[in-house]
Amino acid sequence: MSRLGEALYISKPKISELLSGKLYPRWELLYDIAVALGISVWPLYRLWRQAALQTENKSRAWVEKSSAARGTMTATRATPPMDLSAFREITEGGYRLYAGVFLLTGYCDAALEETYDQLWLSWGHALASHDTRRYAFTVLRTAVMARTPHIDGRPEFSEAAFDTIALQTVTDDEAAEQIAESIALFKAMSRLPDNQLDVMVLRVLHGMTDEEVSHFLGLPLPTVRSDERHAIRFLEDILSPPPPPEDGDQP
Repeated sequence: MSRLGEALYISKPKISELLSGKLYPRWELLYDIAVALGISVWPLYRLWRQAALQTENKSRAWVEKSSAARGTMTATRATPPMDLSAFREITEGGYRLYAGVFLLTGYCDAALEETYDQLWLSWGHALASHDTRRYAFTVLRTAVMARTPHIDGRPEFSEAAFDTIALQTVTDDEAAEQIAESIALFKAMSRLPDNQLDVMVLRVLHGMTDEEVSHFLGLPLPTVRSDERHAIRFLEDILSPPPPPEDGDQP
């Protein structure tokens, strides 16, 4: 921090305060730090701007004033690495399906953009990880869940999840019953552990095969099948509990 402060003519305490995340930095200062540290500036700017408006509740006037000194730089769109662009082409459709279960359109778009910007900044780590697909999906899940309403710590996704395979294929006569069943299913699914929830979202709501889910999540196929079995058993216990014993039956 001392060397960084000397390079940027900023005091060490100020650098420490900025890197701690206690204060939301102005872009002109964050830009200088990014350049000094060799961080890709364009995706960082996009993430900074999005968070300023959506998370920090900064006004657009504050955002524009803060970045005005670097206006020429921020107006120039950089190009992501070629392999990241290829990865996005392959994964974006599936990522949108997953995010759309939890988020309405506008929030879904924001989560996807944040995901690929985060991957841009950490692409070297993603490629060096045990499984790039798993690394990337974890980034996506974090962005999605940060925008998903939660009740008692569990995601509430009934509203967004109505646009599913099951609800797209029902007739008007079946709609009311299907909606009631779906709401019950969504509430039960929200209580699943994270991996089991992800598997069931893709298997039940989007009709993927176990092999497709394994590829999408970056999980071994046996793990996917094990998660599915445990999830089905849990959901059956919740949605179709055994009838109570009749009088005279042995417990």
